[in-house]
Amino acid sequence: MQHQRSEECPTEIHLRRLTVDDALFRLERYLDKAYLAGMPTVLVIHGKGTGTLRQAVRKELKNHPLVKSFRRAELEDGGDGATIVELADQ
Repeated sequence: MQHQRSEECPTEIHLRRLTVDDALFRLERYLDKAYLAGMPTVLVIHGKGTGTLRQAVRKELKNHPLVKSFRRAELEDGGDGATIVELADQ
């Protein structure tokens, strides 16, 4: 399998204002692409809002096979409105 170069995959994905189903579908595709590009970490921007999307995203990340760990973003990176994801080792 040929690896993509990392500049072909953005370092973050924006999921704000999407339905949970659409956001999770896009997140799945993005994580696959980022992993294949060899990216160690990515930023998932889900927004603050009611917290529904944040909870759904983090629930998905908790059991995702390509995710090593995740944490709330630092304040300057979005705080509660974003999640930093460390991808599994290749």
